[in-house]
Amino acid sequence: MPAACESVLEDIEDIVSAEDLKPHDRRFVRRNVFPKVRKRNSQKNAQTDDEPPSDSIIPGVQKIWIRTWGCSHNNSDGEYMAGQLAAYGYKITDNSAEADLWLLNSCTVKNPAEDHFRNSIKKAQEGKKKVVLAGCVPQAQPRQDYLKGLSIIGVQQIDRVVEVVEETIKGHSVRLLGQKKDNGKRLGGARLDLPKIRKNPLIEIISINTGCLNACTYCKTKHARGDLASYPIEELVDRAKQSFQEGVCEIWLTSEDTGAYGRDIGTDLPTLLWKLVEVIPEGAMLRLGMTNPPYILEHLEEMAKILNHPRVYAFLHIPVQSASDSVLMDMKREYCVADFKQVVDFLKEKVPGITIATDIICGFPGETDEDFQETMKLVELYRFPSLFINQFYPRPGTPAAKMPQVPAAVKKQRTKDLSQLFHSYNPYDHKVGERQRVLVTEESFDSNYYVAHNPFYEQVLVPKDPLLMGKMVEVNIYEAGKHFMKGQPVSDARVHTASISRPLAKGEVSGLTEEFRRSAQNGTNWKAQPSAEIPVKTRLSSWMALQLPWQQERGGLKILSVSLALLAVLVMFYYGGMKTGL
Repeated sequence: MPAACESVLEDIEDIVSAEDLKPHDRRFVRRNVFPKVRKRNSQKNAQTDDEPPSDSIIPGVQKIWIRTWGCSHNNSDGEYMAGQLAAYGYKITDNSAEADLWLLNSCTVKNPAEDHFRNSIKKAQEGKKKVVLAGCVPQAQPRQDYLKGLSIIGVQQIDRVVEVVEETIKGHSVRLLGQKKDNGKRLGGARLDLPKIRKNPLIEIISINTGCLNACTYCKTKHARGDLASYPIEELVDRAKQSFQEGVCEIWLTSEDTGAYGRDIGTDLPTLLWKLVEVIPEGAMLRLGMTNPPYILEHLEEMAKILNHPRVYAFLHIPVQSASDSVLMDMKREYCVADFKQVVDFLKEKVPGITIATDIICGFPGETDEDFQETMKLVELYRFPSLFINQFYPRPGTPAAKMPQVPAAVKKQRTKDLSQLFHSYNPYDHKVGERQRVLVTEESFDSNYYVAHNPFYEQVLVPKDPLLMGKMVEVNIYEAGKHFMKGQPVSDARVHTASISRPLAKGEVSGLTEEFRRSAQNGTNWKAQPSAEIPVKTRLSSWMALQLPWQQERGGLKILSVSLALLAVLVMFYYGGMKTGL
């Protein structure tokens, strides 16, 4: 684990749903800052207060621990926040105990993920740590009781994380939950060229869009991510080019639904993919993220051609969720089982060997035994090598939470039955003896092997030879398990290196432009002045001048008026007290 952040990655569908916050509700979650006031006339209070005055704190020197839950989109957000904080001067640590502040980046897909998030907040508070909350949980429900009084950075405001952390360290509560817009049109989110610390320096995660076009009844993520908003193709291509220049050899495209990309800006996913493959160097690979069946159906021919490209993994994650049309209707998934089968059958025919991954929810409200048996038959038919099985959890505020629920014991049994079916077959046994080309990108969890992937994004374990890391090599498959194969490198095979640039070191900040480096050297735009050298009035709002280069086109947090009003009240109180004393 690099020093960038501690992260929990579940490579499953970012479940997305319908009931977004309404404009009336947005008023109550607008940006707020609540400064804490020290009583000037109480010497006793000043002596017993453990914390120094907020205006005596020098920002940018504290240690930050970052924890991320959830999907690859969330992990990319966490990497961007770590990069900006490190670029500003904060030390990103993987030791939570030594950190001054915990940045908790949450996932709202399932109850257990939110439970872990809530428990981490409690643990931070018990340890007297400063806390900043991020991700989909606080964005979707910022007024939950356990979030009161805590700083929140919204999913589209991650380019403001330095400001929020700075004010939180001073003892203030800051909330930024707004949407990024250009002439009234919602944007995909923060800029893609922000500094970043990649969890794996060899893998770049690029969010091509945020939100979706669906209205799934079980979903909570849409409350946070909203409707579809796509990044322009040229920005995505530029980000890919920059990544390869920094030694990246594998790119993951991610979003709540990659198949819907571009529908809001007059383009589509195949158009983007053809532009991206033009800039992928030899020895590097592109992995496409999750797509729902409705939005891939109309692009099947083009998608098959792209997935056959030698620098694109023949892999696609298409969540079916259920093989019952009645259950899919209750979920509002906007497709039927026949649509899913059409996509899978077509791609299997046109892209030989393709890996199809899928998701299934067990025990959705109203699911009968007959419905579940249809799902079991579908898994038996396709024998998916990668299957994400999820027991249904009713998420607060979703339509599915109000439906009559399947008994917990039944949900557990169905989850168990499906898991047993999945583990009853071995998808890779027939590949023993094959010679495969693989790209080596990471270390296994047990640290005994390096992890590589073949052209179908199937996991292949290879010997821990440092010369192999980041390289594309040929191996002979000599063993197969349920989730992996083992390969021995072929001695006479050619080794491909994806980029002429060396990969960044673990924890090294990506994307530091020359503009930023100049600012860092002269210290005029981003270094805080010692508070003792500047007047009190300036200290109250000095953070507003601490604009990082990627923030200079935007204003700081809009609390200057609040700060000045507070200062005026304090001054009046002070002089009023003096007059009364006279």
